[in-house]
Amino acid sequence: MNDTDITSILEQVGPQNPEAAQRLLEVVYDELRRLAAAKMSRENPGQTLVPTALVHEAWLRLGGDQQPQWRNRSHFFAAAAESMRRILVDNARRKRAVRHGGRLERVSADATGFEMPVQEADDDELILMTEALDGLAVHDPRKAELVKLKYFVGLTLEEAADTIGISHRTAKRDWAYSRAWLFNEVQRLRIG
Repeated sequence: MNDTDITSILEQVGPQNPEAAQRLLEVVYDELRRLAAAKMSRENPGQTLVPTALVHEAWLRLGGDQQPQWRNRSHFFAAAAESMRRILVDNARRKRAVRHGGRLERVSADATGFEMPVQEADDDELILMTEALDGLAVHDPRKAELVKLKYFVGLTLEEAADTIGISHRTAKRDWAYSRAWLFNEVQRLRIG
């Protein structure tokens, strides 16, 4: 289905039309699943979320069958990207919570004859990156949106530029600036 068809369905979607929301899910599901799979491929091997669960949770957070009115395809996918990002961050924070073992380190139980896999600690990095990205959003919302679409959703730089409505050259400049800004901000947050 092309962008015009998706936009047509998006125009019909609203709280009073759950049938249009169901048609929308059928039309965008494969693309959302592909984006979620691309994002999940960069996650830790011990990740408890799977792409299908990420898509379903994002869909529910977007409103499920009671979808809000979307302006266009870009508006919808930007909201989906933000929803997926928040789900991953919430998941990382939940795993880091004290009631789930907090910062306790997993160790092998070799002495007892059992082997327990040691999971990498990338949740801290995800949380630092999210805090830095929140700072970038205050500094420059467009650049932050570009990063969300590329880094968290898995769009190419060109796809993210088209979604936001900026030229590919501007996207390249914004991406270079954002990477440097985020690197410096993550370093600052690590120290502070």
